Amino acid sequence: MIHALIALAAAAAVPSGAVVIMPDAIPWGPPAADGSRFALLDGVRDVVGQPFSYAFALPAGTWDKPHRHSTTARIFVARGTLKLGWGAHLDKAQAHAFPAGSFVVVPAGAVHFDGADEETIILGVASGVWATHYEDGSAGSAGTPPKR
Repeated sequence: MIHALIALAAAAAVPSGAVVIMPDAIPWGPPAADGSRFALLDGVRDVVGQPFSYAFALPAGTWDKPHRHSTTARIFVARGTLKLGWGAHLDKAQAHAFPAGSFVVVPAGAVHFDGADEETIILGVASGVWATHYEDGSAGSAGTPPKR
């Protein structure tokens, strides 16, 4: 009971406009064909210059094909180990391993690929308008906004 009261008191102190999302309450969207999941945590990604934050989950054994983003992504590995490589050809042997706690900046337009040997969750911050372009022209992962 005392823990519930402490949590309630802490919640009352959260200012208007604050966003608080616990790990087990991430508002995941539907999984893509590859099993990846995306959640918009705050902000909007389809307005020029507007910041937004997101969560992205890669299931164990999943690799996201070479792609690039329209704006810079600043990502923090929250769980698992992100494997990330640079270039237009997916070469798992060239990917670097970034364990939980790592921070990586992926510049706008930088072609890269990523994957995971274990379920991996990243948290990212970027700005709109956000688009992901796959080098092979495919639809890609759950983090790819639908084409309009």
